[in-house]
Amino acid sequence: MSEERDDLAGLRDEIDRVGRSAAKRFDPGAGALTIAVAVLAILLSLVLPWVGDSTGLRVLLGEAPALPKVFSYAALIAGVLLPAVTLVVRRWALAWLCALASFASSVSGVLSIWMTQTTTGHQPGPGPGLGLILAVVAIVVLLVKWLRIAASRAGLQ
Repeated sequence: MSEERDDLAGLRDEIDRVGRSAAKRFDPGAGALTIAVAVLAILLSLVLPWVGDSTGLRVLLGEAPALPKVFSYAALIAGVLLPAVTLVVRRWALAWLCALASFASSVSGVLSIWMTQTTTGHQPGPGPGLGLILAVVAIVVLLVKWLRIAASRAGLQ
């Protein structure tokens, strides 16, 4: 009888451990494909023009004004590295971090587009390139997906 209680207690502890571990993880479902496509779009945007004739890689390496350069770093970190790590680890805290980083990146991206259109003279600026617009759209898509995933944990969906 005592042996059965020990076995049941051990089984209960193991079930509790598995439950706590599962509660820390999320399953993105089909959203993982959307996230992967958005990450791929950001990587593709790096070879397209961002500001004038400068590609995203040149902007990333410092050949552009400050704000598009900040957005290029933010897009690389919040749009490529963090989602990759988060999809591998699948922790709720990282999903929230991705949502917050995507929000900050989307703000800097929209400001980068605005800044490329604005000058101090009467002539318009060079305007945003296709790569910059693609990167901003991809970051906004990531923002929506990460907010949905994070909100599902909080029961806000």
